[in-house]
Amino acid sequence: MAIIEMEQFSFTYPDEPEPALKNISVEVGEGEFILLCGLSGCGKTTLLRQLKPALTPHGKSSGSIFFCGKPLGELDLRAQTTGIGFVMQSPEAQIVTDKVWHELAFGLESLGLDNSVIRLRTAEMASFFGIEEWFEKDVSSLSGGQKQLLNLASVMAMQPKLLLLDEPTSQLDPIAAADFLAAVRKINEELGVAVVLTEQRLQEVFPMADRVIVLDSGRIFVDAPPREAGAALTESSHPMAAALPAPIKIYGAVKNSLPCPMTVREGRQWLDELFREQTIRFPSMEEPQAKAGKKDAVCLKECWFSYDRNEPDVMKDLTLHIPQGELSCIVGGNGTGKSTALSIMAGIFKPCRGRVTVNGRTALLPQNPQSLFLKNTVGDDLAEVLDKPLSAGEKKQRIGDMSVLLDIGHLLSRHPYDLSGGEQQRAALAKVLLTQPDILLLDEPTKGLDSFFKQKFADILKKLIKSGITVVMVSHDIEFCAEFADNCTLFFNGTAIASGGAHAFFAGNSFYTTAASRMTRGLFQNAVRNGDVIALCNKNRNAD
Repeated sequence: MAIIEMEQFSFTYPDEPEPALKNISVEVGEGEFILLCGLSGCGKTTLLRQLKPALTPHGKSSGSIFFCGKPLGELDLRAQTTGIGFVMQSPEAQIVTDKVWHELAFGLESLGLDNSVIRLRTAEMASFFGIEEWFEKDVSSLSGGQKQLLNLASVMAMQPKLLLLDEPTSQLDPIAAADFLAAVRKINEELGVAVVLTEQRLQEVFPMADRVIVLDSGRIFVDAPPREAGAALTESSHPMAAALPAPIKIYGAVKNSLPCPMTVREGRQWLDELFREQTIRFPSMEEPQAKAGKKDAVCLKECWFSYDRNEPDVMKDLTLHIPQGELSCIVGGNGTGKSTALSIMAGIFKPCRGRVTVNGRTALLPQNPQSLFLKNTVGDDLAEVLDKPLSAGEKKQRIGDMSVLLDIGHLLSRHPYDLSGGEQQRAALAKVLLTQPDILLLDEPTKGLDSFFKQKFADILKKLIKSGITVVMVSHDIEFCAEFADNCTLFFNGTAIASGGAHAFFAGNSFYTTAASRMTRGLFQNAVRNGDVIALCNKNRNAD
């Protein structure tokens, strides 16, 4: 029996002329792992929330949804709660108690279960997810990755048949994201729970799925196993092809008749077979020339910072130079001080010790874009930041120009909270840019952005930098940083431990590097980007 059956389902938000979902017919089998992906605003989150009645948005729907053969809308609240688990994008959004063990027990207590059952299930979940060591800790002391794992464990304590996850790794560093996805895979394989997961970063999750469903403007564009879905996206030149795992993209750009790899391991095996009887004559890319020294837009010198006198320092003797007119990226694990450094650059916090020099006006795009929205429509929110001396016509012109730049013209009449994560990110960026800063500070700006708009976002950053604006970006998006950054810095334990030009920086790293670099290590010396690997493969293949 199918866990979920959707039959000719459509959904339209209030006051919207076009449906967000159009005639969706799909089944989720028992124990299936389904990846749901597509461009920002295509309907992923809307579809996912239709499967959890408590989270279903207000609007008009038609068609049918069945859960284990019964109409979903007829399930009582208890059956919905226990049968269908949901993990949200933000680790903090779901946590409601103070202690880890309280959080694990909260849902079970709400159901009125016996204390002995609650103790057994919390112990089981703590063991299954390996969280015994922080079982009695305050939730506030956990890292972002630990909080998200706790959310997952709390949901699984209810023993659901279906697990829904809405971009659950978007705010996690690469290590925490890999750990979280490993836990999801363990749930699917060892417990047989059906999984439907939406994600923008497909590198890790794409090969895990049994089926990949690609939405396009509210319709199903592809519903197929991963290899077939990847081939369909590539052959149709669909914008989502840019989001495919690096091995698939590299394979598609190198003429060969071997099977298509999907993982880094398969990619290494493919390269080994590709060059089995051939000498590598061109083992490395030409190193980019180092840029001449520039003046600092921002300088943090020997800075220390703690959020409370009695708490440990989150910034420890940090010295950091941000050159003018460049894109500088800061990477590192959750809790290493990256966002704190941005807040200090923005003047929100002052270091306990040390010196901060900022040459120009700053504007900060925070990690949570919703914190910037104050009005009932996106248009009113953008107008709110413009200087009062401007005439109504001048304000309209500036908002119109910014809307074109960030492709949000069709969102101006919408409430900011009704937008998808990627749409909120673009609207918040528009609001920040309207303040015309000299130094743009971005905290996880590609979170929630699809691959198509990431390229557009990179083009926007290039234009801003060309106009003289300095951009500082904190990010877990290693692929984006490697592709577009001028320089990168790795944070660890509250300080900067490595810094340099982006290409050399990622070529020298083992984990904080790209899939292309991990795939070619030992074969090519400094291939960091997909384009580097493709160029070296074709150059060597054509050398004989």
